[in-house]
Amino acid sequence: MKGAYTNPRFFLAMTVMLAMAAALVQAQGTRVGFYARTCPRAESIVRSAVQSRFRSNPNIAPGLLRMHFHDCFVQGCDASILIDGPNTEKTAPPNRLLRGYEVIDDAKTQLEAACPGVVSCADILALAARDSVFLTRGINWAVPTGRRDGRVSLASDTTILPGFRESIDSQKQKFAAFGLNTQDLVALVGGHTIGTSACQLFSYRLYNFTNGGPDPTINPAFVPQLQALCPQNGDGSRRIDLDTGSGNRFDTSFFANLRNGRGILESDQKLWTDPSTRTFVQRFLGERGSRPLNFNVEFARSMVKMSNIGVKTGTNGEIRRICSAIN
Repeated sequence: MKGAYTNPRFFLAMTVMLAMAAALVQAQGTRVGFYARTCPRAESIVRSAVQSRFRSNPNIAPGLLRMHFHDCFVQGCDASILIDGPNTEKTAPPNRLLRGYEVIDDAKTQLEAACPGVVSCADILALAARDSVFLTRGINWAVPTGRRDGRVSLASDTTILPGFRESIDSQKQKFAAFGLNTQDLVALVGGHTIGTSACQLFSYRLYNFTNGGPDPTINPAFVPQLQALCPQNGDGSRRIDLDTGSGNRFDTSFFANLRNGRGILESDQKLWTDPSTRTFVQRFLGERGSRPLNFNVEFARSMVKMSNIGVKTGTNGEIRRICSAIN
């Protein structure tokens, strides 16, 4: 990343991205630097909390990124995923394996000491997701803030989240419902360049998928490697990298793996097998004959769009003093 900061094209891309971000958030009530006067150290406190936990457990980075995504798709980006209690979003199957809640709690405790009742849990989550990408050697971007926290958290609402077997048409419909287009879909799923999956979410592709054999979209040479990691009737909780060979680095190798039939989740591999999404995979890879797209820049742009889904501002929400509890 060091070289990128001295590249004129990088600065041009960032300028364009920030201009787009400003246009996107103007009507939402959020803005970059929202806490500049009320809590000037807000972003540095969040980043410090993320860095501290990341040093001892790098797996919190993809956890925080997924948590933000799962939060925004349910009731909007309002930190409802953080609320404890029976039948809350946190207890729903798609969220049971998420990690990183303690990072949000750390940051909130420090922020309440520095600026009581000022910084929302929803903003902490948005900032922590950005910091997680940066810590895994991805891009750093300006996060619009000013969200307030929601009061409703229902496990039943999580059915809106895309599933690991979801068709591309269904994924596109779910993203479009929030104003996100096909490019946004591919870019945001590209967040799987960091993190892991439990065997139980994909091992069905390895055994008796079709005609007694594995999923034909998996590279045949890759099947034995996956079967060794996730044997039939083995430990379904065992975790493996979603981006084989580069699971701890935010880069484009995830897309290269899809092109080579080495996608782990069925829904991920479909990004390559479906022509409507394959085009964007090829562009992120800069393949010959396609118009290149800078994955880092476009991911940041899509994150800004996503992070303004259903944002609550003013009297529409609250500032929770404890992120896991409603005031």
